[in-house]
Amino acid sequence: MFTLRGYRVCVSQTLIEPELVPGEALRAEKASKGKVVAWALWDWATQPFATVITTFVFGVYLTSSYFGEDTDKLSVDYGWAMAAVGVVIALLAPVLGLGSDRSGRRMRNLLISTALLAAISASLWFVAPAPSYFWLGVTLLGIGNIIAEIANVNYYAAIDQVSTPHNVGRVSGLGWGLGYLGGITIMLLIIVLLPKLSADDIRAAMLLCGAWTAVFSIPIFVALRDRRPAVQPERVGVVGAYRELFSSVASLWRRSRETVYFLIASAVFRDGLAGVFTFGAILAGGTFGFEFTEVMIFGIVANLTAGLSTMIFGLIDDRIGPKAVIMGSLISMVVLGLFIFALHDQGKVVFWMCGLLLTLFVGPAQSASRSYLARLAPEGQTGEIFGLYATTGRAVSFLSSTTWALSIMIAAAITGGSKESVQYAGILGIVVVLALGLAALLPIRDPKKRREVALR
Repeated sequence: MFTLRGYRVCVSQTLIEPELVPGEALRAEKASKGKVVAWALWDWATQPFATVITTFVFGVYLTSSYFGEDTDKLSVDYGWAMAAVGVVIALLAPVLGLGSDRSGRRMRNLLISTALLAAISASLWFVAPAPSYFWLGVTLLGIGNIIAEIANVNYYAAIDQVSTPHNVGRVSGLGWGLGYLGGITIMLLIIVLLPKLSADDIRAAMLLCGAWTAVFSIPIFVALRDRRPAVQPERVGVVGAYRELFSSVASLWRRSRETVYFLIASAVFRDGLAGVFTFGAILAGGTFGFEFTEVMIFGIVANLTAGLSTMIFGLIDDRIGPKAVIMGSLISMVVLGLFIFALHDQGKVVFWMCGLLLTLFVGPAQSASRSYLARLAPEGQTGEIFGLYATTGRAVSFLSSTTWALSIMIAAAITGGSKESVQYAGILGIVVVLALGLAALLPIRDPKKRREVALR
């Protein structure tokens, strides 16, 4: 076995295959600032679906007493529906990403999914506050989540059109940071225009979210174009697409095993990062006595903090590598989580201080995870790789919720108290997931350093 001009040659089998150089999918030259900003604005444009619709407003509206007396049952039904959505995403994401790679129609596919996401967001206006509309709301929200995740696959993959191995960290950080800031901006706009947040106000906010996505996503489609492959591959059916996917994964395992390891490690710690925001609001209200308005204010400040820190850490990512950013962020969050657990009886000031410090590191870890994979992705496989990224994330999306619940149950059994009185113990479950992700990441080499070695 020897290497010749970027190829591995196995003499005994007369086999020649391309050698995988980390970051080979990224551009060799910098894209214009206009293209970078246009790409990053898509994060700003689509953030209302995650922040307003899924997290803070519509998801809460859908599980409220507007749709029935038994809100616990509504929450359970909602949870099962979203679990089913996760399965659909896990099955579709890598195959659709592979399809975009094969056809070279990534931007066309992104345009279609973005238009559908804007339409679905606006269509939530039709979900009137009555029990008979509950399943309509769940169905539309589920379809929206599927479309949003598929759109993300093509959007993440398009980072190779606007970044190089030397600036992918700051480009990724800019996009993720603008996403956080976009979420804050539209939340403030909704509060100003629709301060009562009645059922009609919430429905009107959905129209605003749809329009926001439609308008602010325009720049990316003006600035970026599809890049058709030099040799057009033959068409394959659904079965053929999955067969090709499995073959590609097997090839990835042989050629870049560290990419597979990173997909697994990142799936674990990304679920921990999601858990910080998912259960943060619950912890603020249940353990630290925050009123709803205080939770909203905290959410706005937290998103602002996360957005700015993500942009700053994007610059650091390019200097020291994404692995160092992720590890530093995870270690900081583990320590801060333990502080919240240990000092929970000191009141709101602990949550304000430690909670905001936690949000300093969530965005940078997410952004660096994206830039990490962009540096690893081989030419022509970015859509497929980010499809696998979405799939592995969905595959372990139960971890944070499970460890959160188990931590509370164990604490209640040990102390003899009620689950409500020991809710603060749930933070330990999130800490465990973050620590497991950190441990899984430790043996994987930083792709920035791998590339530097490969190019010597």
